[in-house]
Amino acid sequence: MNKILKKKCLNPTVTLMEVDAPLVARKAEPGQFIILRVDAEGERIPLTVADYDREKGTVTIIFQIVGATTEKLNHLNEGDFIHDFVGPLGRATHTEGLKKVAVVGGGVGCAIAYPVTKKLHDQGAEVHAISGFRNKDLVILEDEFAAASTKFVRMSDDGSWGEKGLVTDALKKLIESGEQYDEVITIGPLIMMKFVCQLTKQYGVKTIASMNPIMIDGTGMCGGCRLTVGGKTKFACVDGPEFDGHEIDFDEAMARGRTYQEFERHAYTEACNLFKEAK
Repeated sequence: MNKILKKKCLNPTVTLMEVDAPLVARKAEPGQFIILRVDAEGERIPLTVADYDREKGTVTIIFQIVGATTEKLNHLNEGDFIHDFVGPLGRATHTEGLKKVAVVGGGVGCAIAYPVTKKLHDQGAEVHAISGFRNKDLVILEDEFAAASTKFVRMSDDGSWGEKGLVTDALKKLIESGEQYDEVITIGPLIMMKFVCQLTKQYGVKTIASMNPIMIDGTGMCGGCRLTVGGKTKFACVDGPEFDGHEIDFDEAMARGRTYQEFERHAYTEACNLFKEAK
């Protein structure tokens, strides 16, 4: 069991937790994830490592409250324990040798984009970070991105934060202004990553996308996280979660991601009702 040392609300639906997990912290790298269970009867869910501190032995996770398990997790407080907290899993983000990179994050995906941005910055790379949200009330990690990037572009759908528009608008503007990137790394909703990859393909810029499909065991045995990449089946938990964005079948990934929507909505409603009744 792992103790929650810190809990912070980043916006109405996104929560940060710092967890005592020295064994995970010792090996964790940006791009990797953990799988947790809130309690002995809970389901397994994957959450990306948002940050880590090897000296303190802590791992930071940031999650959006979208289903029954994240609702249950959000009801835990500082001093409470998470039943299972396993990792690090997956392959770390490749950052060596990159001199100039654009990191494009959308929504809660910015929690995954931040540690990548930070590592690149710490390695001396020039990093242009682009963060996009629907509005200013949903913004997370603004100060952290500003500190870890050479250039930080803020975008919002309604113009209430930064510039009005999509992250693809900002990226296109940078590329057409003459910026030349060794690589673009994109993390966020599937539809956003799809259009980022379509844009960069036009300009011949290598692009890596971080995928977060349905996942159960995180070891490649269940096959739930399978994707089609370059016409071949890949498993996000062991082959990824990052892949060449120009080879991912995003339409298939989006269709698979909708498979359990009705079930998830029902489970979330039941969880909310249980907590209401317990008050």
